[in-house]
Amino acid sequence: MIDSGSWALGGAVALLAGGTLGVIFFGGLWLTVRHGASSPTPARWFMGSLFVRTAIVLLGFYVIGASQPARLGICMLGFLLARAIVVRATQPAAAPITPPASGAPPCA
Repeated sequence: MIDSGSWALGGAVALLAGGTLGVIFFGGLWLTVRHGASSPTPARWFMGSLFVRTAIVLLGFYVIGASQPARLGICMLGFLLARAIVVRATQPAAAPITPPASGAPPCA
């Protein structure tokens, strides 16, 4: 029989680990785009970052989901939740909407 306390603790650890992997992956992607776009060698930034981020996440999924599909699924859920958090946290602030000056409309 499965002990519900240890299963819940394992699920919470898997969710937290998936969130951490998601922050590493998507936060690293955000940093890569910021630095790689202004670099003289952007291909090195993007390819190197892709390999490192993917290796970290795959290793993490392998360790967390070690022959336990439920934990792997919970880990992936944490990964996707982290994606939503990183996307929201890295959005630029919206510029205030200013009314057009008097006169002809801009599309005329």
